Amino acid sequence: MTSRSYDVLAGAPDSPVLLHVPHSSRVIPPDVRAGILLDDAGLERELDHITDAHTAEIAAVAAASAGATPWRFVNRLSRLVVDPERFPDEREEMLAVGMGAVYTRTTQRAALRPTEFDPAPLLDRYFTPYAEAMEAAVAERLAATGRAVVVDVHSYPADPLPYELHGDGARPPICLGTDAFHTPPALLDAARKAFGGFGGLAADTPFAGTYVPLSCYGKDPRVAALMIEIRRDVYPNGPGGGPGPGVEALGAALAALVDAVPSHPPA
Repeated sequence: MTSRSYDVLAGAPDSPVLLHVPHSSRVIPPDVRAGILLDDAGLERELDHITDAHTAEIAAVAAASAGATPWRFVNRLSRLVVDPERFPDEREEMLAVGMGAVYTRTTQRAALRPTEFDPAPLLDRYFTPYAEAMEAAVAERLAATGRAVVVDVHSYPADPLPYELHGDGARPPICLGTDAFHTPPALLDAARKAFGGFGGLAADTPFAGTYVPLSCYGKDPRVAALMIEIRRDVYPNGPGGGPGPGVEALGAALAALVDAVPSHPPA
């Protein structure tokens, strides 16, 4: 039996925007927890580091504030179950540090799962249904509006963690991840304007790229995508900390970006 690990929250029928929140949850099902080597205290520390805390709340504020409510696709399980944004095969560069679609190492590069762990059951149970549902959500926006705009909502720590492959780059308050095929200049410009009030921003540092369903990736120009990476000291208090007033301000900025996206593609 497949366990549904996500929520699709409806927006306005004519909105092309899909806010994707893949890493906000700390929930790990008991049977999955049993395959993780960390003790309870160690697992809580790892969740503090790896979870994009309060990004679901930021997306909720944006949905409530935008002129046309965007659609939301929210992962309800921790990325320690599966990471839906990784490639499920050898294309994934994070395999080099044991953090492909199913993580075997921690953010500190310690063992998370046994070396003999078989990821296939977790991929079948969680990754594949999630990916298929995202493809369906994007297809619905294409059918309804002629375009789909996927905006990923993430966060990252002020200081690099050992697992990061590109942690030596600048770490601005706001990082905008782009894709040469799927990020049109107008979308990037709108994001720069919407998030210009948080003390600085940059594109593709320390994290680059966007999430696009594989069936569309590099193929369908009607699918636009942008990643919003928020440095965590902009809104919570340390790893695992509670949200501050920054959540409301960031949600309002995200709503401004949503409102800058036209309902239908330009003629």
